[in-house]
Amino acid sequence: MIPVNAAARANVHLIDHPLVQHKLTLMRKKEASTNSFRTLLNELSSLMAYEVCRDMTLQEVDIETPLETMKSKMIDGKKLVFVSILRAGNGILDGVLSVVPGARVGHIGLYRDPVSLQAVEYYFKMPKNMEERDIVVVDPMLATGNSAAAAVTRLKACNPKSIKFLCLLTCPEGINALYAAHPDVPVFTAAIDRELNDHGYILPGLGDAGDRIFGTQ
Repeated sequence: MIPVNAAARANVHLIDHPLVQHKLTLMRKKEASTNSFRTLLNELSSLMAYEVCRDMTLQEVDIETPLETMKSKMIDGKKLVFVSILRAGNGILDGVLSVVPGARVGHIGLYRDPVSLQAVEYYFKMPKNMEERDIVVVDPMLATGNSAAAAVTRLKACNPKSIKFLCLLTCPEGINALYAAHPDVPVFTAAIDRELNDHGYILPGLGDAGDRIFGTQ
C-alpha cells in the first residue's frame, strides 16, 4: 500500500460530518439502485458544498428588512464556477448548485486511456472572464489523479483566481499525484480509501461512479 505524502495529506480537507459519512456508506453498497445512488449523490454533494464554500468571499449589500434598512453579507455566486469532469462530474452538479444556484458551470471532457491510464481531452467549455472567477472542479473519484491533474493544468491556462478539487472518494495514489502536479490546489473529500487496484479503481471504493450514476453498468 502506498502511503500518503505528508505534505499532500496536509492539503486534503476530509469532510467527516456524520451525515456525509452515513450517505457515503449507503452509496457504497452494491445493492444501491441507480435512483438511490443518484439521490444520495445529490444530497451528499449539497452537504459537501457547504464545506468547500466555507472561505468564500462575502460582500456587504444594502437590504430592507420588514423593520429597517441594513447592510448584510452575501456571496457573489456569479464569481464561482463549478467545473465538471465529464461524465461522472455531472452527477455532483445538481447538489452543489442547489447550495450556490448563481454559480456558473464549465465542462471538461476527459477519458482515461485503458492501457496507459492517462487522461485524454475531448471537450472543453468554460464561462467567459475566467480570470475573475474561483473554480471548484468536481468529480466523484480522485483515483490515479491523472484526469484531475490534466483538468487543473488546462484550467490554470484560464488564469482563474483560485482552484479547488471536490470529490467523494480518493486514495493515496490520487492525492500524491495531484499534489505533485498542483500543490496549490486543495482537495475536499468524504473519504481516503486504501489503494488502487491494477485497473485504476479505488479500493474498497464504490465501483465506477459514472456507471452507477447513469445506469450503464
